[in-house]
Amino acid sequence: MSLPIRRILPSIARARPSSTSHASRRIPTLQHPISRPISTSTTPFLPLSQPPQTRASPQTSWTPTPYVTDTIAGGWHTQDIYSRLLKERIVCLMGEVDSTTSSNIVAQLIFLEADAPEKPISLYINSPGGSVTAGLAIYDTMTYIKSPVTTICMGQAASMGSLLLCGGAKGQRFCLPHASVMIHQPSGGYMGTAADIAIHAKEILRTREKLNRIYQRHLTKEKSLEEIEKAMERDYFMDAQEALEFGLVDQILEGRKGDEAVGEGRV
Repeated sequence: MSLPIRRILPSIARARPSSTSHASRRIPTLQHPISRPISTSTTPFLPLSQPPQTRASPQTSWTPTPYVTDTIAGGWHTQDIYSRLLKERIVCLMGEVDSTTSSNIVAQLIFLEADAPEKPISLYINSPGGSVTAGLAIYDTMTYIKSPVTTICMGQAASMGSLLLCGGAKGQRFCLPHASVMIHQPSGGYMGTAADIAIHAKEILRTREKLNRIYQRHLTKEKSLEEIEKAMERDYFMDAQEALEFGLVDQILEGRKGDEAVGEGRV
């Protein structure tokens, strides 16, 4: 059924937009990315979930890792220098003792023990020290595994590094002629309630006594806890000869003897 014309026309009129002309309409245009205006604002856009940074992150230097290529059965096998040294049962502790370094050293020691429990392991140390708990994880692993661990200090063995140097196998703790060793008592800090501060103060004193007993157990010269505590009251720096006289090492290595080669735990 068709509607009357007079009733259709008003409905069409109501459906039309009110007073629009071609001149007033805004026709969107496409612009080339280069032709778009560049904002002069100096404030960078940041998502709402990320607060603006007040200072730039420090730049870190990049040190290339050497790689070694071996010829095996007519082919080539390339690996980084530390993996190649690991095959010779050599582990390197270079830098600060932290949780990452500790986990790597512990994993290497456990792997080498599983590979050959009776063969010695050489641990080269050049460290300014670091975390007590991370260092004790390495020390406990050294004394836990069956493989004897030979320690060699090059550069420096300070703080926790000196304890790891001293904690090597008896008669197998060495120091290079121009290396330095430093011992001192543990340091730390805590902020909180008076009760919590007292708890942490008690814990650091207990840690100091525990570290002193470890030194006393491994020193080549017999010393009382009072003597060790007095020596570690402040930073105590020693050269290779002084470290030998104190009892931290067994021998100063001047150089390799004869045709001695690196490998299978040899130093």
